Amino acid sequence: MPSFSPDPAILVLEDGTRFEGRAYGARGVSLGEVVFATGMTGYQETLTDPSYAGQIVMQTAPHIGNTGMNDEDPESSRIWVSGYIVRDPARIPSNFRAKRTLDDDLEHWGIVGISGIDTRALTRHLRDAGAMRAGIFSGAEASLPASDQLARVTAAAPMTGQNLSAEVSTDEPRVIPARADEVGRVAVVDLGVKESTLNYLADQGFEVVVVPEAYTLDQIRQLNPDAIFYSNGPGDPGASQRHVELLRSLLREGYPFFGICFGNQLLGRALGFDTYKLPFGHRGINQPVLDRATGRVEVTAHNHGFAVQAPIDRVVDSPEGFGRVEVSHIDLNDNVVEGLRCLDIPAFSVQYHPEAAAGPHDSHYLFRRFRDMVAARKEA
Repeated sequence: MPSFSPDPAILVLEDGTRFEGRAYGARGVSLGEVVFATGMTGYQETLTDPSYAGQIVMQTAPHIGNTGMNDEDPESSRIWVSGYIVRDPARIPSNFRAKRTLDDDLEHWGIVGISGIDTRALTRHLRDAGAMRAGIFSGAEASLPASDQLARVTAAAPMTGQNLSAEVSTDEPRVIPARADEVGRVAVVDLGVKESTLNYLADQGFEVVVVPEAYTLDQIRQLNPDAIFYSNGPGDPGASQRHVELLRSLLREGYPFFGICFGNQLLGRALGFDTYKLPFGHRGINQPVLDRATGRVEVTAHNHGFAVQAPIDRVVDSPEGFGRVEVSHIDLNDNVVEGLRCLDIPAFSVQYHPEAAAGPHDSHYLFRRFRDMVAARKEA
């Protein structure tokens, strides 16, 4: 049973706003971009999602940790968030699959957190002021002068301009065999991929070869893949020009392509569109997205702070010469681009997470669409 420490903790935002609470997880200092995630469940998947590297994540759901931590739901091999903010941590985890408490894992991975603050007030502040740099100071660090704490926060690097793919990518290639009638081999460029994504690809009949983000065009060619996949991941797509150039080369060679989240942003840049930073991003498992081809509204899982700048009202020509492109999906909350479809080459992408772990399953059809596209390409 986790003990509730009387140790103080302070959350300091770069605009000088301060929240006082209790230490949670490891003690020390955490610096990063503070963001909020709106899911009512799925904290284990959130914590282990590599896309959250470099970010201090606040859960808007007030009660966190009640089902503990298990060995089946992690999306990667570790916790990636820089820091963690909750209002009311569970005193006793209760679930038949629980192996450890959330506190155990936060301390094991050295994740400095804070509990007992008004997370609703913090959410409203971030929605007005936007995501920003922040720091959690707990234990002895909580007693530092306020000016010193703020100086540490403002000296930290902003998310804009950061390339974090190398920090979260696999070091060595690995293979996941197809789990259905095999359609072909897909090379997954690991920019921070989630295990659920790989499992869904394998379930669709792909032999999945996960490769490090540093792989070159020649190395990917040597795999003799039937298709290419760019995964989700953290950081600024504007700082990943090498991955953009690699994708342009792969598209010119005719490989079918599917990208998710960061992969969507990189496809947008490869096609010649710009990306930009959203004020506070989309994070959670309840975002409404319109599939413009069918008129169907999907409830979707999101985790992104950047988006593609592309016209949503018409088909346009790719500035980089890849033919016609249309925005296939849009967010109904703010009209942000949520998907791209190329009409003259076999490539598409979505900004959200169709593997939806945790989250709704409205978007699983995208994996079938990828399978069908690859199968049609092979039969042509």
